[in-house]
Formats: sequence, C-alpha cells, structure tokens
Amino acid sequence: MIPLNFAVMERDQTEELRALQDTLYFIGGKWRIPVINSICNGNRRFREIERSIPGITTRMLSKELKDMELNKLVKRTVYPETPVLIVYEPTEYCRTFGNIIQEMISWGREHRRVIVEDR
Repeated sequence: MIPLNFAVMERDQTEELRALQDTLYFIGGKWRIPVINSICNGNRRFREIERSIPGITTRMLSKELKDMELNKLVKRTVYPETPVLIVYEPTEYCRTFGNIIQEMISWGREHRRVIVEDR
C-alpha cells in the first residue's frame, strides 16, 4: 500500500522518450564513445586518438571529430607551425558525459562477468 503522504511524481513520457532518443542518437554510433574516452584520457592529436582506438579508420575519425566539434563536444585548435599542429580538447560540456561513460564501463564489466559465469 502506498503511504498517504507519498506524492506520485507525474512524468512526461513523451519528453522522456525524446530525451532517450537524443541520447541514443548521440551515443548510437560505434565510435563516438571511444573517441570521447580517448580525448578525455589525454590523447589530443589526431594520430594519438587514432592509435588509441583499434579498428577506427582515418576517414571515420575525421568524421566523428568534425561532428563532435559541431555539437560543441570538442574544441579544435590549429597552431600555425611547420608542420601544422592541430589539437583536440574536450569541452566542459563534453566532460559532463564522463559519469555516463563510467557507468557504461561499470555496467559492461558487470555484464561480461555475469555472462561468463553463466557459461
């Protein structure tokens, strides 16, 4: 029985679905989370990021970085040196995703443990 003083919070399921779809669209690609994780772990140059993510192609990394820059997740800075130096940094907005990534890593580890134990 629900206590009388317990107020049932009304939820806007349409808004929740839209928010979930936005999040899934953002993380739905195979490479987005690994790229964010790489940059947040200190890889700043294109080749460093590329080497830290096995299997990603140069073309795909370039596409992901451009998209992330448009979505205000990555700041791209060009230094006019010879050769030209380009550095990618996570924005503060991007860093807000860190806790979600950590939870996903924890869940993935636990899921793997559960699956392996059941075999």
